[in-house]
Parts: sequence; C-alpha cells; structure tokens
Amino acid sequence: MAEEKKIQFIIKRQDNPDSAAYDEQFEIPYRPNMNVISALMEIRRNPVNSKGENTTPITWEMGCLEEVCGACSMVINGKPRQSCTALVDKLEQPIRLEPMSTFPVVRDLQVDRSRMFDALKKVKAWIPIDGTYDLGPGPRMPETKRQWAYELSKCMTCGVCLEACPNVNDKSDFIGPAPLSQVRLFNAHPTGEMNKAERLEALMGDGGLASCGNSQNCVQSCPKGIPLTTSIAALNRDTTLQSFRSFFGSDAQ
Repeated sequence: MAEEKKIQFIIKRQDNPDSAAYDEQFEIPYRPNMNVISALMEIRRNPVNSKGENTTPITWEMGCLEEVCGACSMVINGKPRQSCTALVDKLEQPIRLEPMSTFPVVRDLQVDRSRMFDALKKVKAWIPIDGTYDLGPGPRMPETKRQWAYELSKCMTCGVCLEACPNVNDKSDFIGPAPLSQVRLFNAHPTGEMNKAERLEALMGDGGLASCGNSQNCVQSCPKGIPLTTSIAALNRDTTLQSFRSFFGSDAQ
C-alpha cells in the first residue's frame, strides 16, 4: 500500500500578546487543490502536532476566502500574502506560517491591525456626507479619472504593503502605503475633494510622506496590483502645491 502523502507545516505560535513565540510543527493528509486556509481548518479540526501531542487549535483571521476582505494576511514562506489564495501545491515544504511582524500579535497568526485603521482615520479616508436628506444624483467623474480611481479602490486593507515596507515598524510612526493611496483616491472624488486640503495637511505632518523611503516593496507585494508608488509620487506633487497654498493663505487650486 502506497504511503499517504503528507503536508508539513511549521507555524509560529504565541499564546497571548505578552508571551514568547515558539514554533510548532504539523502534518496533515494531502488533498489536491488545498489552500493554506483549508490546511489550517484541518489542523483546527484535529489539533495534534507532528509529535503526536494534543495542542491548542491555531488562531487566525479569515472572512470572504476570495481575496476581498484582506483579513487572512500572514507571512507564508517569508512572503506576506493572503492565505486564502496561497495554494499548497505551489508552496515549498515545509510550509512556514508566521504572523505579520508590523502589527502586534493577538494570538498565533492573528494580529491587531489598528495601526493601519488609525492611519485611515488620521487622513479622513472617507466621503463625509449628511445623510439626513436626499442629495440627489452624485456628481459624475470623467471616465479617465474613474478608471484609475477604480484601481485604487481595490484596496482591501490587508496590511501586506505595510508588512513589506521597511519604513513601517515599531520605531517609526509612518502611516504606510495603503493610507497614502487612499488619500489620492478620496481627493479625486468630486465630493471628497472638499476635504482635500485637510488630508494633504495630515500627510505633511509626522508619519506622513516624508517618512517614505521609496523602497517600492509595497507595489511589488500588493495582492491587488494597486499602483501605490504612482499614488505616492502624485501626492508628493500635491503636498508641495498645498504647502505653497498654506504659506500664501490661498485656497486656489
């Protein structure tokens, strides 16, 4: 009888935010077309490590399983990516899973991405409207602007670009590539443009554009192929113009 094919995992675990991290190895039966999420589910159903010892189920985050929500980000074989689209057949074994190091660990592979969401609040990454009455049809965007704005809107706040960026770490307050690109997106919107100056002023402060080292790791790692470095370049121009407007006290565009 042929020996059953196994998949080997080395998972970096941490019981709570203050405890020390440790590695634990697992082996599960191979099935065709498995992704990392389905492998983690298999381990959760039968939490026994490769030594045959009972252990606690692995903790991680997931949502849509279609590379839309961004919740299942982790470092897989040294590369930050989405675990729902990481196919086991295309990964070198043993497959090493680690939490993203840019964010504080909650437990095992689950991290607290508050840093990124706080940065989005800082740059006011939304369209402020008063929903108490019907505003009627919204303003139309030129098709050329709509096309590139749509590419920026694909951001799923997965945090992969922040993990890949060497300037985002616990010694820096850099807000990171994703929030920067969202500033460009909302400033391009006909209604969002009303808060353009406020967003640009936020980027000119601590942790803003000046903290970007232009490593371009972000655009290479983005699972949605968002032109992050193009946005950063455009924002450099916009903030320069905004600094002149602020200096001369003019709101002229």
